[in-house]
Amino acid sequence: MNPDGGPAPTVLVTWIDFDPDGQRTGARLRQAGLRIRLAPKTGARSPVEMAGLAADAVAAIVSTDPFDRAVFAAAPQLRAIARVGVGTDSIDLEAATEAGVVVMTTPGANRETTADHALALILAALRRLLEHDASVRRGDWQRGGDMTPWDLHETTVGLIGYGAIGRAVARRLRGFDVTLLVCDPGTDGSDGAMAVELPELLGRSDVVSLHAPLTDATVGLLGDAELRLMRPSAVLVNTSRGRLLDEAALADALRARRLRGAALDVFADEPEVPRALSGLPNVILTPHIGGLSERSIASMTERATAHVIAALNGSPDASAVANPAVLDRGTEAVA
Repeated sequence: MNPDGGPAPTVLVTWIDFDPDGQRTGARLRQAGLRIRLAPKTGARSPVEMAGLAADAVAAIVSTDPFDRAVFAAAPQLRAIARVGVGTDSIDLEAATEAGVVVMTTPGANRETTADHALALILAALRRLLEHDASVRRGDWQRGGDMTPWDLHETTVGLIGYGAIGRAVARRLRGFDVTLLVCDPGTDGSDGAMAVELPELLGRSDVVSLHAPLTDATVGLLGDAELRLMRPSAVLVNTSRGRLLDEAALADALRARRLRGAALDVFADEPEVPRALSGLPNVILTPHIGGLSERSIASMTERATAHVIAALNGSPDASAVANPAVLDRGTEAVA
């Protein structure tokens, strides 16, 4: 990729699970004549830091690192970004378009994994697994009373967002004979799920699970007013994006027992978790791990590597590349 014999072009890699020696990852980049700069994202990262890391890069394989207009200005050689996952809310797509940078994602690679995690959180919250685990470790054996768990079977579950991940969750839920409500402008309920407006979904559901993409229209989708529509016996689950809901309002609702419980895999300011939530016993917290498994990590990383090489060769795979100018921000959930 560098016929003039100069230094090999640099690919910045911030994805923490990238294998620099893997035959389908790091070795493949080197065989393509590329040099790897590893800078794993293990915590919050600023655009200023990203500008320094990407300054001489021609491509990047990234996590949820911020790419704003200033980063693109500081990285004039940058031509391709492969986001490991499908969420692009950390990337200024308009600025990427203006800079001539192709933004790629790995859609579908972690759909089933995220759906598994959403169902696991639903069951863990309703069956109160963490509370019972802690109780047994304390030497207790409390099988009823105020530690009695609840059912998923034959309850009403509302899915906010009904893209690929939402539909994968729905397939799993049908085994529990639930009444399934969905709120998504892209569905008519023809597959057996009942399409309803958001207020009705919130008011009727025993479990509400978020699977909507984060866009300007969905930031703060669930605030204090919306949470007050939910049943006091309801559980809220979020495996999509933290900024879809007002975390302070959620903490207030949980503390006041206006909601039975919550299970959250995502947060507004990751990796920070609000103390108002982490101090509550009726909340389950996981570190944005919903889309990750051994299989999905390998698949996403290998695909992101292949996308970078193809893009730099001028032949990106149209089925996997999201052009910044026309990126589909439809009902696919982010992971």
